[in-house]
Amino acid sequence: MEYERPRFLDCGEAALSVEFGDSVDPAINARVLALDDMLRAAPPPGLRETTPTYRALFLRYEPLEISRAALIARLEALIARIAPASSATPAPTRWTLPCCYDPVFAEDINEAAARLGVTAGELAALHAGADYRAYMYGFSPGWCYLGGLPQTLAIPRRASPRGPTPPGAILIGGALALIAANPMPTGWYVVGRTPERLFAPERQPPVLVALGDAIRFEPIDAATFAALDARAGKGETLARREEL
Repeated sequence: MEYERPRFLDCGEAALSVEFGDSVDPAINARVLALDDMLRAAPPPGLRETTPTYRALFLRYEPLEISRAALIARLEALIARIAPASSATPAPTRWTLPCCYDPVFAEDINEAAARLGVTAGELAALHAGADYRAYMYGFSPGWCYLGGLPQTLAIPRRASPRGPTPPGAILIGGALALIAANPMPTGWYVVGRTPERLFAPERQPPVLVALGDAIRFEPIDAATFAALDARAGKGETLARREEL
């Protein structure tokens, strides 16, 4: 649900969270990203950093350069120029990423399928048949959190974290999906893997997919994964980009 008026919550003495709603919703997220774009284009004095999330924008600022009251006044003026959530525009770009659902690369697909009461093949088909939205990056550099997971695949997270995920792991947890750019322990389930490098520190920008973009997954077999992984290792972009 979108709030009637955004909430400004203090995060310590030098940070602020601007909350637009209380749910994972593409229209709410579009307003978060619109404010972030405005601030990046013309940052007020003292603003040090912005970090968009599903439903809020985190701002770190220098109180000696701009007061909390002055910052909020600036934010309110910008927010007044943002279209309401009901009129949010569709995603500007769609990416199609290759994804291998073979258990060799989808380490948890059989376990997740058993918990969900479906076969591994049905899980893969449902996952690949959905349209996703890139909502935020977080937890670790390049980890891209996605909305749009079919309700049938909503699965409780593990009671305790599993071992580190492989680079490019495609995960599900709760009602969300995730692309993991680097190895990290997690309570989510690895149900696929992409050979695409969504995060590359030497690339500008380092992330391939912009927040707000749409994502689809295209199933590939293990042999195709190996061939594409070698090409990606040489710097080739594998994902197909489509302007909507």
